[in-house]
Amino acid sequence: PFDLEEIRFSYLSDLARIEAEDFLPTEQDILRARAPTTGILEYPFDLDSIIFRMVDVGGQRSERRKWIHCFENVTSIIFLVALSEYDQILFESENENRMEESKALFKTIITYPWFQHSSVILFLNKKDLLEEKIMYSHLVDYFPEYDGPKHDDVKAREFILKVYLRENPDPDRMCYSHFTCATDTENIKLVFCAVKDTIMQTALKE
Repeated sequence: PFDLEEIRFSYLSDLARIEAEDFLPTEQDILRARAPTTGILEYPFDLDSIIFRMVDVGGQRSERRKWIHCFENVTSIIFLVALSEYDQILFESENENRMEESKALFKTIITYPWFQHSSVILFLNKKDLLEEKIMYSHLVDYFPEYDGPKHDDVKAREFILKVYLRENPDPDRMCYSHFTCATDTENIKLVFCAVKDTIMQTALKE
């Protein structure tokens, strides 16, 4: 299940192109394709001649029990936040806000004993969708403590970052953060260069 609004932004304006008999997906089509993560998926990849192993796990409640006990002494945790989810509800429960649930999961992970020596990197993704959505869906309606301007996506995303950082109970533990747009390849390249440096520094300390 996916948010229909995000699919509208991605594909509906291209229906004629997509339904053509000779259709071939573009790079952007592939980047915008979605599939729910179930179980544990591992992706080894080469970044500047260094092999990284990225393990993708499902964030939905039904998936967590499959992986929360499977990791010990991992170098780094990349926690993905969808900035556009501030006004969406859970698939599992129509009474719960997705971002509130995500925030609770982040706290569980950042305080989990096996992850105490892992660096924590926050990816605040879908900044492009937040920029569009904030014009008509007001953050203060879902997070009453927000006191910034209604239509300012930069202030909104900075507030969301602070909301997550407040879940870190250890003031001496550094959380690294990046605002990302997964379909912007240049943005992701720059972010991953920074992430590589963070992971390498953590590994050297160990």
